[in-house]
Amino acid sequence: MKIFVISPGMYTYGAMVIAGIVRDAGYEVTLTRTLEAPPGDTVFLSLYSTQNLMDERVRSFISEYRRTGGRVYVGGPVSAVPEMVLGELAPDAVICGEGEAGAQALLRDGISAAVPGIAFTGPDGIVFSGPAPPCPVSRPLPFIPSDIAMQDVRGASAYIETQRGCIGACTFCQVPRFFGRDIRSRPLDEILAEVQAFKDAGATRLSVSGGTGSLYGYADGKLNDEAFADLLREMAEIMGPKNVSSPDIRVDCISDTVLDAIRDYTIGWVFFGLESGSDRVLRLMGKGATAAQAGEAIDACRTHGLHVAGSFIVGYPTETAAEYEETKEFIAQYALDDVFISIAEPIPGTPLADLALRTPDADNPAFAAHTGEYKSLHLTEAEARSFDLLMHADMFKPGLHVVTDQIFNAYLAEVRKDGETVRKATDLLRRYA
Repeated sequence: MKIFVISPGMYTYGAMVIAGIVRDAGYEVTLTRTLEAPPGDTVFLSLYSTQNLMDERVRSFISEYRRTGGRVYVGGPVSAVPEMVLGELAPDAVICGEGEAGAQALLRDGISAAVPGIAFTGPDGIVFSGPAPPCPVSRPLPFIPSDIAMQDVRGASAYIETQRGCIGACTFCQVPRFFGRDIRSRPLDEILAEVQAFKDAGATRLSVSGGTGSLYGYADGKLNDEAFADLLREMAEIMGPKNVSSPDIRVDCISDTVLDAIRDYTIGWVFFGLESGSDRVLRLMGKGATAAQAGEAIDACRTHGLHVAGSFIVGYPTETAAEYEETKEFIAQYALDDVFISIAEPIPGTPLADLALRTPDADNPAFAAHTGEYKSLHLTEAEARSFDLLMHADMFKPGLHVVTDQIFNAYLAEVRKDGETVRKATDLLRRYA
């Protein structure tokens, strides 16, 4: 049997893991980023974005492939709400949550309620076989495509998984709901064998993934910063220190050892999910840290000679204009080296999705019309805040940043696209509420 693992547009790490497990089970596997496969075979389709559920290209591929006698199983983060996947895309089955065991069971036993962790449409409606247990984090090498060197995901050829789970409870994030809040760290020797395999395949830079990189080795409620430092040092010995990054860190998961290791063994950047300068909004987001704690973490990074980037989310349902101004003040005070801004997108299966459904459009910045400074641009309030914050952040980044007409128009196009994405995601939630 030939198996095709398709990850549209990008080789996701999850797709590479599934392809590796299927390969080691004895099947002939092809991993591709394009929606193409010969008729009559089996396709595992890895989908990582809610937007995939509304993509006509994905829908058409699944419909046509099944019509020709092939089977399509969908997995990935979209599986958090399987009824949505079945309703929008109509695959043969959805592999819910961690997919390693479900993928093997489907190939071995076919679609059945006896296969844990899958959902499918039966004669009497949707059948969910029940949650699958967490998968072991010790596993074979992933299937690494021969053109991995051509991929660029935030500056890295790939993000590799060092652990699963997150101790956080951010209301906009799937990670603790998908993988749980217990930290399961992979054996160091297996990670390093994987790093070597990626390098041998041509990968030029690897980034540590897993939600918060410094949680590697976390146990009994404590950071194991020495384990994290060992991880980065060993990775750097294989890839070179300027070819390793560990960007995603919680502001409450750092120490001198963690920051020294990032400085000594990586590209020297830390990426914090800062999200807001308002403590009320941070509580609403479930961040577990205050704006003052975030500021202290930024100062600590700079003491250790690190560059600091941060992400911010604007337009959270019920976010007020005054709370948005607190975010602007935070950016002005800390002058980050780089800033990433997005409008709050309600990802299915998260508390933010529930909040978006409960919030009237008039109180949701993603839908309410902006009536202030940018009124003539016909933006929503969330789009206006995102646009304003992009230009505001440029004023405080190191070096000279001039907002030319070209940059102005690029920012405007970016926020309009972001706003449309959020509204479509919210409308999708409403259809299944």
